[in-house]
Amino acid sequence: MIVVTGATGNIGRPLTQELVEVGQQVTAVSRHTAAVPDGARHVVADLAEPAGLRSALAGAKALFLLLSGDLHAAGASPADIIGEAAASGVRRVVLLSTLGVVTRPFGATRIAMRALEDTLRESGLEWTVLRPGGFASNALWWAESVRAQRVVAAPFGDVGVPIIDPADIAAVAAACLLDDRHTHGVYELTGPKVITPRQQAEDIAAALGSPLRFHELTRGEAKAAMTRSMPAELADDTLDILGSPSPAELRVSPDVQRVLGRAPRPFAEWATRHVAAFR
Repeated sequence: MIVVTGATGNIGRPLTQELVEVGQQVTAVSRHTAAVPDGARHVVADLAEPAGLRSALAGAKALFLLLSGDLHAAGASPADIIGEAAASGVRRVVLLSTLGVVTRPFGATRIAMRALEDTLRESGLEWTVLRPGGFASNALWWAESVRAQRVVAAPFGDVGVPIIDPADIAAVAAACLLDDRHTHGVYELTGPKVITPRQQAEDIAAALGSPLRFHELTRGEAKAAMTRSMPAELADDTLDILGSPSPAELRVSPDVQRVLGRAPRPFAEWATRHVAAFR
């Protein structure tokens, strides 16, 4: 049995679906009651209280560990989740980390995530670490303005990074959970090419079959919008990357191809699959 945390999100849901489809028994863990793919067992648990995971982990052979932002806050103990997994007999953990642990290692959340990677390495468990860059699904921030005004509003319109489709992260995670060849692997996950916000808007417009207007926000305007849903420090970190990506953040990684035997999906494909959100 495989336990998937964050099982109702844009990585956990397709991961759960893929594992069920290949015949795996899956326990889908989320903080709140929610629909999960048919064939999966659903458990409601708060990862901030690792002991509450014991019932979900009982009998599990592997764990996909995805942490929400609040688990990086002061006083949180995500390392205890790895301890609970080991105590429950889990053999393998696939951890969703972030590319930022190597490209911008000194922010508080990246320091905490790197420490968690180290805890996992020292746990005696089989492990794999996934380090994705920016997500294609962040474009959903624009869905409301596209629906209401046919506008994509974003900062740094002509500065791009190689964002990745979360479904590709899920596919890599499934391979790492199921295949021993990926034990002790560290994979940097990106999309197939650098793409700017203006180009993303063009791809969304093509999927919709109607034109959109691109409005470039100032950094201050973008930060004001972002801090409605995230800490100011994280907003600043994100804007630093979006506005001035480093060479490492611009690099297109071969790791999706290496694991899956195919290229990562382009943003245009993500936009086509999620076009209903923008209608």
